[in-house]
This record gives sequence, structure tokens and C-alpha cells, in this order.
Amino acid sequence: MTIQEQYRAKHPRSAALAERARAAIPGGITHDIRHLVPFATYIERAQGSRKWDVDGHEYVDYWMGHGALFLGHCHPVVVKAVQQQVARGTHVGASHELEIRWAELVNSLVPCAELTRFTMSGTETTHLAMRVARAATGRTKIVKLTGHFHGWHDGAVAAVNPPYEVPMSAGIPGAMLDQVVICPPNDIKAAEIAFQRGDIAAIILEPAGGQSGTTPTIPGYLQELRALASRHGVVLIFDEVITGFRYAPGGAQAYFGVTPDLTTLAKIVAGGLPGGALCGKRELMSMLAFRGDPDWDRSQRVAHAGTFNANPLSAAAAIATLELVADASLQARANKLGEELRRALTDAMKRAGVPGTCYGEASIYHVSFEGKPGLAGFDRPRKGPAYHLLRCALLNHGVDCSMNHGWISAVHSEEDLERTVRAYDAAFRALVAEGVFRS
Repeated sequence: MTIQEQYRAKHPRSAALAERARAAIPGGITHDIRHLVPFATYIERAQGSRKWDVDGHEYVDYWMGHGALFLGHCHPVVVKAVQQQVARGTHVGASHELEIRWAELVNSLVPCAELTRFTMSGTETTHLAMRVARAATGRTKIVKLTGHFHGWHDGAVAAVNPPYEVPMSAGIPGAMLDQVVICPPNDIKAAEIAFQRGDIAAIILEPAGGQSGTTPTIPGYLQELRALASRHGVVLIFDEVITGFRYAPGGAQAYFGVTPDLTTLAKIVAGGLPGGALCGKRELMSMLAFRGDPDWDRSQRVAHAGTFNANPLSAAAAIATLELVADASLQARANKLGEELRRALTDAMKRAGVPGTCYGEASIYHVSFEGKPGLAGFDRPRKGPAYHLLRCALLNHGVDCSMNHGWISAVHSEEDLERTVRAYDAAFRALVAEGVFRS
């Protein structure tokens, strides 16, 4: 059987659920990244580094809640904290002590964090960061790097994937796109030219590189960018939705030794439950505070609402998680496993005669059939159908991950890695057998 024939044969219940979903949900999915040809796999339960689908198959999981579950699925300390809080209330419609403890933990771990404000997602957080920067500087333009992803709001969808002149989504007003100045990554001269315009409020970037480090940041770039932003009075925003608490307890800014003005967080910051946070310098974060001055409070302050901001359930999960991930040995172990897996998968590609390589940093890996990107990223659309086939082949052999990358948790084991390499070996051989890489 072909890869897809085998996939269909192994996943009849998922196929039925996918058909049912298409009748109730646009496209049958609730997140674009879950789009899979021929249909998505439906998961029934998860524990630790594993999960099980509705057809009874077990997987080593490298989705890990889209990177949110650094402690793995259903960590007992997190589960206990959430269960206890559910019995006390999920939404009290008021301030509560847990939100203070949560903010204190973020402020103690993240180098730039003097004050923290909670949101419900990474998209909300990057939106808020841009608004704070504009209000604080009185400028309107935001510099964004090609290939970097900052959520799906209007101000963030420019130049995410090649061809970069086409926005990530339809339905975006041209006037909104005009407020975004695009620069290539790893190009300090391009950033300097943009800053010299005099209307740049902020530059936002993923400090480890665009789209979870798919285009890695070159050594020295962050340090130069920090100095340049300070010289021009431009707010430096690190989007650490992926890297926050993963690269190190203090995130990529601690890992690389460069402190931004603002940091956007989600995923791990909320312990795997819905939630995000904006943190940063007191002067900037104070743009959100009421001052009792009618003019300030009405027209100069940055407004920020959200029904579920800092809800007690997310706060309980977050506190339990952050108290554990403050132990740097967890990141050190996951990062070591990342190195081992990247080497092993590169070797597996060579054994199977598959073009490309496996690369990455810390506890993230990327499988690329195009090889490593250039300094400015990939200049063409990537081989989408091949990555869909790879994911189907991996699911056929007991591994689940994104199309081309995965997140290693603190609870993955050497046994997990051995099983993973065997699955990739089989998947790569299956792709070769189907002639995927014939020119």
C-alpha cells in the first residue's frame, strides 16, 4: 500500500470524524496547522510523552500541545492544581490572589519582566505589545521580519511565508499592512535603514528565529539589534510564545543574553491551558495602568480587557508549571535530547537517501527537505505535499509531530527517542519508495 492507503486503512474512525467535522466546522478543523491531507487524526487521550487516537494507536508526541506542554501531558502536579481550582471556581469575575503569584513568577524568571499583564493567547499578546509600543512612542510603524510569525491579527500577517509580498490571510485592509515595515532577518543594516525613517515604534521578532527557529538567528544579531533599537528609541519586542521558559527558565533572552523592552508569552506561561502574557519594562507596561487622571485614563492609557484574562484555572496550571520549570535542569535535559535527536534524524535521512537535513536549537527540531535556509530564510514555497506525506508516514509508525518540526518535552525519554528514530527511518524509506524526491 502507499503511505496514504496505509494511513486510511489504519484510521477509519478518524476518517469518519473528519467527515462529520466538515459538516459542522469550516474545513473540518479549528486551527490551520491541523490541516492534514487526507484528513486529521483524532486524539482520545494523552499522558506524559504519549497520546492515543480514536483508532487505538499509540504515538510518541512531539506536538506537545503546539509546544505548550513542556512538562508533558497531564503532569500530576498540574492536574492536581487544576482539579483543586475547578472545585473553587473557574471564573470569579474579580481579582484573585493566584494572578498575583502568577505575575510574580513571570517577573522573577524573565529578565525583562518588571511588570506583567495577562491575556488569553499569543495573538492577543503580540497585538497588545504593538499597541503599547505605539502609545509609548507616539509612532505608528512596526518593523517585522520576513518568515517570523506573531499570530493572526491584522498587524501580524505580513510576510510570514514566501512569497512574502502576499499576506498570510485574505481580508486584511491595505491601510493596516501599510503600518508594517518588512525587513529580512539577520540583516542589521536593513533594520538600521528602517529605524532611520523616524516613524518606527517597535521591532518585533522571534529571538531564536522565525517560526520556531526555522530560520535561525545568527550569532551577534540580537546584540546589535538591541544596541540599534536603544539608539533610535525603538521598542524591542521579543516574541517568546514558543521559546519562553523552553530555552531556559528565562526564555531565549536568558539563553542568548539579550534583554528586550517587552516580551510576549503564551503556551508554557499558562501551563498548557489557554493564556498568555505581556511583560516588560515598568515604564512601558505602565501605559496600561489607570492613574486617576481623567485625560490620561480616557485618551492616553492603553485599554485592555478580556473576559478570561488571568482566569483562576489557567493561573493554577501556570503557577504549578512555572514553579517546576524554574529548575534549569529540566531545560538542560530537554536541550540535550534535542541535540541527540537532531543528529540521529540527520543520519536517518542520509541512510534513506532523503535530501535535506535536520537542524534546530535547544529542544526544537526541524526536518527540512530543502536543507538549511539561507540567512533570510527560504525564498520559495516549501514542499508542502512531501511534508503531508511525511506526517502521514510517521503516524503510520507511531510518531506525531508537526509537518516539519517537533517540540521535545522535559518528560521525553531515551526510549522515546529510539522509537522515534525507527519511525523516521521507516517513514523516510516509504517516501523514497513512492518517488517523492525524484527530480
